[in-house]
Amino acid sequence: MNWKNPIDINEKIQWLICYGDTSLWPTLADKYKVREYVADLGYGHILTKLYGHWDDANDIDFDALPEKFIIKCNHDSGSWHIIDKKRGFDKNAIIDDLNQRIKRKFGYLHCEPHYNKILPQIIAEQFLENEQESFSSSLIDYKVWCFDGKPFCIFVCYNRDHSTIDVNVYDTMWNVHPEYSIFTSHFRDGKGRCPKPILLDEMIEAASILSKGQPEARVDFYIVEGKLYFGEITLTSMCGRMDYFTKEYLT
Repeated sequence: MNWKNPIDINEKIQWLICYGDTSLWPTLADKYKVREYVADLGYGHILTKLYGHWDDANDIDFDALPEKFIIKCNHDSGSWHIIDKKRGFDKNAIIDDLNQRIKRKFGYLHCEPHYNKILPQIIAEQFLENEQESFSSSLIDYKVWCFDGKPFCIFVCYNRDHSTIDVNVYDTMWNVHPEYSIFTSHFRDGKGRCPKPILLDEMIEAASILSKGQPEARVDFYIVEGKLYFGEITLTSMCGRMDYFTKEYLT
């Protein structure tokens, strides 16, 4: 790590964690509070529906929630559960899992201390259905990299499962750049097959506004039934240890 003169984006993320102005990071990383931030900037219309938030999973009235929704913690990653009442679900197991995760200091796992400043809660949100199953087994995830509000590229992820994911880097004109990526058995080459999103311009504009003032930020979006949806804002992508971009591209 070159602390005096960080060169690539990984080093700069690590430097920002230690020395940058991270005062807004807990709000931006908080899956509940970021909703207010997005709405205040005029983008409340791209938020998914929020069905509720709780401090304790035992307080959740599952009967009052929709037939299908997603439930997760606001301060971590990977705690989500997709609830489909038609298929049935183990309510007690989900309550136990969420209550265990809500106690976890997520910021200690990968040296991302801003996550520890988030008030842990559980939230239930609208589940976005994948309408492009013929192309992708999962929702297409559009991750717009920005530097002080200037969109630079779009990292696209699809066909996501537990062990593999198809990826490609596109510039803001939707030209694919496989030469920027290091493909593996997990991060597979999408071969530029992802169609240009119909709301590309709207997505880029939203990413610009939502990332303004941050030296670097990744703003994630989805598109369902012709509507743009906000996903999340990430300030420490892969904890500043990304290994799926080439050294030249990281620099």
